[in-house]
Amino acid sequence: MSHIAQQFSAAMGRLKAQLPYLPQAFRLVRRAAGGLTLLWLGLILAQGLLPVASVYLTRSLVNGVTRVFGSGVGWQALVPLLPAVLAMALVLIAIELCQSAVKWVRTAQAELVQDHVHELIHEQAMRLDLSFYDNPVYYDQLHRARIDALNRPTALIENVGSLLQSLCTLVAMGWVLLSFGVWIPLLLIVGTLPALVAVLRHTIHYHRWRQQNTAAIRRASYYDMILTQREAAAELRLFGLGPHFRNLFRTVRERLRREQVQLARSEAIAHGTAVLFGLTSMAGALAWMGRLALRGTIGLGDLALFFQAFFQGQRMMRSLLGSAGEIYRNLAFLENLFEFLALEPAIAPPAEPLPHRGLQREIVLQNVSFSYPGSNRAALDRFGLTIPAGRITALVGENGAGKTTLIKLLCRLYDPDDGAVLLDGTDIRLLDTAELRRRITVLFQDPIRYHDSVRNNIAFGDVDNRPELDRIREAAVDSGADAPIDRLPDGFDTVLGKWFGGSELSGGEWQRLALARAFLREADFFILDEPTSAMDSWAEADWLHRFRQLLAGRTALVITHRFTTAMQADMIHVMDRGRIVESGTHLELLAREGRYETSWSRQMRQQEYGSAYASI
Repeated sequence: MSHIAQQFSAAMGRLKAQLPYLPQAFRLVRRAAGGLTLLWLGLILAQGLLPVASVYLTRSLVNGVTRVFGSGVGWQALVPLLPAVLAMALVLIAIELCQSAVKWVRTAQAELVQDHVHELIHEQAMRLDLSFYDNPVYYDQLHRARIDALNRPTALIENVGSLLQSLCTLVAMGWVLLSFGVWIPLLLIVGTLPALVAVLRHTIHYHRWRQQNTAAIRRASYYDMILTQREAAAELRLFGLGPHFRNLFRTVRERLRREQVQLARSEAIAHGTAVLFGLTSMAGALAWMGRLALRGTIGLGDLALFFQAFFQGQRMMRSLLGSAGEIYRNLAFLENLFEFLALEPAIAPPAEPLPHRGLQREIVLQNVSFSYPGSNRAALDRFGLTIPAGRITALVGENGAGKTTLIKLLCRLYDPDDGAVLLDGTDIRLLDTAELRRRITVLFQDPIRYHDSVRNNIAFGDVDNRPELDRIREAAVDSGADAPIDRLPDGFDTVLGKWFGGSELSGGEWQRLALARAFLREADFFILDEPTSAMDSWAEADWLHRFRQLLAGRTALVITHRFTTAMQADMIHVMDRGRIVESGTHLELLAREGRYETSWSRQMRQQEYGSAYASI
């Protein structure tokens, strides 16, 4: 008993801590479906009171029928009972209509609330920094918000409605039972206490289990995604990885399933025991009332009234306790949602941002040091670089040198740990972040392949300004994407990607489409990360032919492994382990015979060997 008491006390303490989330949930539901919520509340109250009317009418009918047949008069004596019969019929019809109306209202309310919660989660996910995606704890929080807590506001309101309905019926039934003796309502309460303990105990265990296994649940979802999505399909078949990932999925799911079944088994045993205890208490009360009926102390109508009132009261008591347990469970999961929505980004615009008049002179990275969250290795270490306005600057270096990290700092997707990024002498942390990003266009190394029309794939580069088709077509020509677009069945209206039955492009064609998206934007600063990495040599040669013309007079940073691309820049910087080790024009760096010249010679020899083999 002491263990149960401790569990009950712990549950009450946690419930007290979670109660502040209840009004937040109500406000959320009211914003999403205010009118429907008021209608739902009225229907709930009606459902709570109609069973009481049914019980009273049952007593009147039973007593009336007993008097008629006891006196031996004819059927005409039943005529005075017709109003009660009609009233009972109307009550039963009203109960059914209320149930149907509540079902409709609940569905409409649930859809509105679910969409509203989706919007809140999406807005928060877009507001948070990239640094959150470097932390596995964030993925657990996001999963619990998206999966575990998504439907909880609606479920919580539904539970509160069930609780109010049960409470109304229970109070009315308790008042009815009070006329038979004070101890009857007390017996009703005592008979349902084991059910309360069972509900709270299971709820505590289930929520604790869910919290502890969020990572395992996400891992199972990851294995399922690997086995079913197109991106991994080729490698799974080529390397025979299907059985491996199926075994991983099966192992995780078997453990989760086994533990969930054990929880359900414990709940079933506890619930069954509680129900038997309640039935025993009801049997004792009925035996006592039956004894009174045999003595003639009460009539058959009173016995019917008692039976229905006690049975309904016990059912409502169990329903009330069940609703209370579900409220506790949903509050526990809503805690995850509201904790996620309460996360604050580390990168935020200043309260009074300085005006941004556009890039005039230069961008300077001044003694910048940066490490990714959770990493002990510096991606950049006291890094310095000047990017002059109106010039093309190229960065070359091995993988892991810190080139892509540089892009994230320039776009203020991260802030440096030390040092500063200066735009015309002003720290970009003092500028409005959204305005800063609107003046930058980026081709990322792995651009998104939007399963949408060609037109939209390019228009997304300047979606706020709703670009016309002429601008979109011009950007496609600039990037060299016009030729593959012309071969598509519906040109710019062709839907791309296989998710919705569209056409597929090669890797190089997708890259040219992403280049068009980057060129469409009217920006002060162009950042191109490996702009030709997915292109074949013919496509690269065609694009390089126009490279200087496209970026003439514009400020551009080109990050590349291909020296044929880097040599088009006005200034080339060689990076190694987060630092600049060489700088100069293409010819100056070749004459210096350093790291750049060595890599250039190796790449040129590889191309020569490739051309020789191709001609054989």
